[in-house]
Amino acid sequence: MLTNVDSAAFAVFLALFVLVTGMGFVASRWRKPETLAHLDEWGLGGRKFGTWITWFLVGGDFYTAYTVIAVPALVYAVGAYGFFALPYTIIVYPFVFAVMPVLWKVAKERGYVTAGDVVRGAYGSRGLELAVAATGVLATMPYIALQLIGMEVAIKALGLHGEVPLVLAFLVLALYTYSSGLRAPALIAFVKDIMIYIVVIAAIAIVPSKLGGYGEIFTAADAAFAKKGTGGILLSPAQIVPYASLALGSALAAFMYPHTLTGIFASSGGNTIRKNAMLLPAYTLLLGLLALLGYMGHAAGLKLASNNDVVPELFKTLFPSWFAGFAFAAIAIGALVPAAVMSIGAANLFTRNFWKVWVDPKVTPAGEAKVAKITSMLVKVGALLAILLMPTQFALDLQLLGGLWILQTLPALVFGLYLNWFSSSALLAGWAVGLAGGSWLAWSDGLKPLHSMDLGAGPVAVYTGLLALALNIVVAVVVNLVLKRAPQQRLSREAAE
Repeated sequence: MLTNVDSAAFAVFLALFVLVTGMGFVASRWRKPETLAHLDEWGLGGRKFGTWITWFLVGGDFYTAYTVIAVPALVYAVGAYGFFALPYTIIVYPFVFAVMPVLWKVAKERGYVTAGDVVRGAYGSRGLELAVAATGVLATMPYIALQLIGMEVAIKALGLHGEVPLVLAFLVLALYTYSSGLRAPALIAFVKDIMIYIVVIAAIAIVPSKLGGYGEIFTAADAAFAKKGTGGILLSPAQIVPYASLALGSALAAFMYPHTLTGIFASSGGNTIRKNAMLLPAYTLLLGLLALLGYMGHAAGLKLASNNDVVPELFKTLFPSWFAGFAFAAIAIGALVPAAVMSIGAANLFTRNFWKVWVDPKVTPAGEAKVAKITSMLVKVGALLAILLMPTQFALDLQLLGGLWILQTLPALVFGLYLNWFSSSALLAGWAVGLAGGSWLAWSDGLKPLHSMDLGAGPVAVYTGLLALALNIVVAVVVNLVLKRAPQQRLSREAAE
């Protein structure tokens, strides 16, 4: 349905969308391998992506369309608290620098494609492998749905309403991902990230001049929060602990997701990953500038039906139509890259750690690739149906749970790289208790990301995912000690007898 469509904005949007669609299909011939009928080639791009390709790809699936929409929306709604995304993207890069090259080396040497493969190789446990793989797929589904929400916001800003535009855009994504695999989002990521940089730099350079400067912007935002009675441009003392715990928990979870691990496994080497850990903070600078758009929304006096509309409305109000179309195209294209990588990561997990293990152990490499292609299509269809048939808030709530869930795979995936102490049974018990306990806490708190605890000096809110991870590790340690002690006690009894 068309409602007051701006022809100039729509023309620019359509031209850019057609451009990246063409790139998606051409990508199958970019750095063309002997065959794409192999999971290493279709799902990991041949493990040959160098520093720049990896930088754009990891940045492209880490800083998503929904990030462009949601971070300014959160800052618009709550103020400084919404900036927690900045420290977590700083905390995560030392973790990437230290841990991910080790993980890449193990995966490369042994032909692993997924986190499930790594866990099975470390512990020889099919149960733990299935737990990690299933968690990855479940946590990824709502994340893909959020990309569609970001795309939907951009499409609606053009005046296009109804389900048809979103379905068509998604169909295009599904087709070129099926055709080109990981090469498609890797190639498109160049265009997407450059467009996002242009949009953000233009916004921070031009919008303040139209609103009286940054001083006026911060003053207007502070006044708006004061009038509302909540939020502010500075953190309150009560927000410091929850802010820090959200940042830390989000950092630990970020590179446990299948899509970020896919970017790591597709790299050409450990040094490529280390260089990216040093270069990726440039995206954090971009994110910080992007977050300021939330404050600019207050200064511009926008009247919004939803907080998610703050970025589109800023561009519609303060920029020429053609540039607004450019910005909306950047947001929509920003959904394509992560959605493609996410569906590929989920498909790799399903193929390697479920289909090959439980359905067809003798499947050929070409058969693996075919199953992964079909699965990636089904994953996208599932995410699309979730957006079309369920309330948006449900996708948001599930994504919050997804972060909690994926965090519970960290001990199984990371500890095995450095320690031989934990048994698979202990890690599986820790995963189960952390997942169930964290989900119960989140549910009892109304699917909010923070849980309030009274530690004697008053209530303190802490990220639920971090609490669940702590419980996970404690249970794993206790169960491991019990399992190690049992044989010793039995030997002692036998010796006494």
